[in-house]
Amino acid sequence: MSKTIAFIGLGIMGLPMAKNLVNAGFTVRGYNRSPEKVADLAAAGGQAAGTIAEAVDGADVIITMVPDSPDVEDVLTGDEGILAHAKAGAYWIDNSTIRPDVAKNLSAQAAQKGLKPLDAPVSGGEAGAINGALSIMVGGDKGDFDAVSDVFDAVGKTIVLVGPSGSGQTVKAANQLIVAGNIELLAEAVVFLEAYGVETTSALQVLGGGLAGSKVLDQKGQKMLDRSFDPGFRLELHHKDMGIVTAAAREAGVAIPLGSAVAQLVASTVQQGNGGLDHSGLLTVVEQLSGKNQD
Repeated sequence: MSKTIAFIGLGIMGLPMAKNLVNAGFTVRGYNRSPEKVADLAAAGGQAAGTIAEAVDGADVIITMVPDSPDVEDVLTGDEGILAHAKAGAYWIDNSTIRPDVAKNLSAQAAQKGLKPLDAPVSGGEAGAINGALSIMVGGDKGDFDAVSDVFDAVGKTIVLVGPSGSGQTVKAANQLIVAGNIELLAEAVVFLEAYGVETTSALQVLGGGLAGSKVLDQKGQKMLDRSFDPGFRLELHHKDMGIVTAAAREAGVAIPLGSAVAQLVASTVQQGNGGLDHSGLLTVVEQLSGKNQD
């Protein structure tokens, strides 16, 4: 029998993920604070839910994809939340990116209520969500992971169980550290190349074929050249994620000097009112520091 999935959080990433689950043959019941996103899912063959309680009622699998730790906690533990209305034995997959310690604590609360929790943050941006090619790092029980492998396969391409509850969020923090560093250095390289009048499209093409090549260069290089910063992943969310990794590193006694510097540059960009830009918009602060702001 096909699983019934409740999908809570139909944003830039969540909506295409939910649509891919519909296309894979699952019954998908969606909830979002913005009702137009729910209507979009319904138009694609999903079902609309007016409340979280309605979405999770009888669902075999519950997926949450919301912005931050307090949002996940509210969706899970609120009076009208998941714990109050989900059936015992349901699988709870949290695709949000939150603090590892919060993920571990919420997983324990869910397990006490009879749910089977998996923290499963994703990477790949909007394009990966649309194409069903996300990288998914999962923390939790192996039996639970195996039981919902068909759900993961419908939205992701690289899906790995990385350890017990909380481990998925720890790996995602490392992912965001690497991505932010790559974006910052790519932005510096673009501003550097432009200062010398190099044909930048050709320059990025040849750089991409060597050791400097990366998915960040492939996906974000042209956006920087075009100054096209429509969000695939908003800077304000990466700012939140850098707060997660710097705090977790401090708790572990690990030095991340370059990561801390990039975190400050991301924070500066957000504080200047650019948090709604794609994270490739980090280029704007590099231009500012170089006295080369674009009008």
